[in-house]
Amino acid sequence: MLMYPQFDPVALSLGPVKFHWYGLMYVLSFMFFLYAGKWRIRKYGHPVLTEKMLDDILLSVVIGTVVGGRLGFCLFYQPAFYLANPFKILQTWDGGMSFHGGMIGVFVALYLFGRRIKSNFFVVSDFVAPFVPICLLFGRIGNFINGELWGRFCSLTLPWGMVFPQSGSMLPRHPSQIYEALTEGVLLFLILLIYTTRKSRKLGQTSGVFMIGYGLARFFLEFFRQPDSFATGVVQATGFSLGQFYSFPMILVGLLILWWGSKSKTNLEH
Repeated sequence: MLMYPQFDPVALSLGPVKFHWYGLMYVLSFMFFLYAGKWRIRKYGHPVLTEKMLDDILLSVVIGTVVGGRLGFCLFYQPAFYLANPFKILQTWDGGMSFHGGMIGVFVALYLFGRRIKSNFFVVSDFVAPFVPICLLFGRIGNFINGELWGRFCSLTLPWGMVFPQSGSMLPRHPSQIYEALTEGVLLFLILLIYTTRKSRKLGQTSGVFMIGYGLARFFLEFFRQPDSFATGVVQATGFSLGQFYSFPMILVGLLILWWGSKSKTNLEH
């Protein structure tokens, strides 16, 4: 049984300005996408995208992630509270971001970018999708450093069971942030890497595999993650957590995209 090390969430302080680890994880994930994406284009080329375009894609992704993630959390997880207190939506420093909302925000941003360069949405999303798991890896590390999103109670004999004192209990829990980092991050990245490098894939297929993979991983890992306290009504009514509730349609949409892609006549070079 392990004790959570109680990291300081502030990585660096410069007078009144404080840089939090969680924010730095976002910065690292965006930098990874930019440099890894440019390396990929230099090495393999791309029928549509150029290195210069990645700067604009990154800006679109940042806006989509922040706006979509915040609105998704407010509307998907605590709609009654934020509809009654709309100005609190802007108080991002109080925390609250949703991956599913962020994903929708990124999809909208990539669709608008695709229209701007007069290209298909999936041409852009298929390029971006393989990098997303590593960005998720950084995010889950940030969750662990913050000591948030801990897991459900586990057996006292589980060697890596961890006590999170901030949870209000001294019983060991699953370190679900680490589970998610390894599964949604490392494992999904390896799956997409193998899938996209073995041969060129048809339009939309990489995006579909990402959605299916993330949806399945998140659905499974929610059995180890402590449900949010404000989501207990939904959990009690359906037997599923909100994370599972929102992952299920993601899997279905991913399957539809994968099927549609299999009918496409357009192949994208990896």
